Amino acid sequence: MTQQEFLNQIRFDEKGLVPVITQDAHAKKVRMLAYMNREALEKTLETGKVHYYSRSRKSLWLKGETSGHFQYLKSMSVDCDGDTLLIQIDQEGGISCHTGHATCFFTTLDRIGNVQVTSLARKASGHNMLTELQETILERKLVPQEGSYTNYLFEKGVNKILKKVGEEASEVIIAAKDKNPEELTGEIADLMYHLTVLMVEEGVCWEDVQSELDKRK
Repeated sequence: MTQQEFLNQIRFDEKGLVPVITQDAHAKKVRMLAYMNREALEKTLETGKVHYYSRSRKSLWLKGETSGHFQYLKSMSVDCDGDTLLIQIDQEGGISCHTGHATCFFTTLDRIGNVQVTSLARKASGHNMLTELQETILERKLVPQEGSYTNYLFEKGVNKILKKVGEEASEVIIAAKDKNPEELTGEIADLMYHLTVLMVEEGVCWEDVQSELDKRK
């Protein structure tokens, strides 16, 4: 199927819009629901940055233009009826919602009537430091900074990253054998950092690891 054949499947409504479910390409969580018109769709495909159509402002909307939290398109799917799109994105900065939350779906009602509101993304690091680290490293990959050690690792490629993971794992072992808690703490931090760089490079996230660990309880 060609790109044009794919686009021909999309059925815009009477207002020229199609709903778009936006999903994190790594964590697989739904980030938001928005709308695209044909122009927004074409701009998204042309630039790689996700554009939507704002129904309230009645205008094209580049996600992140004001906040800096751009979304980068990874893939796009259309449902069987052609009237809904599902896009996979990389979210710069880890925040998708204008309220400061990682996702627009931050209020949850469970089956027995309990309501839970997820903490703001910027304040969530206390209980999810590895996810915040991962989002920072992903942001560095998407928006390189001169002199960044993280960008140096990405530029050198997976073999360099693997070498560093191996070195840091060995240093954790040595620090533990030497019974040096302070040094061990530092070496574990180095190992977790380099593991997270590897995970971003390979498209794995800490939520995937958590899901796997949950199966082993």
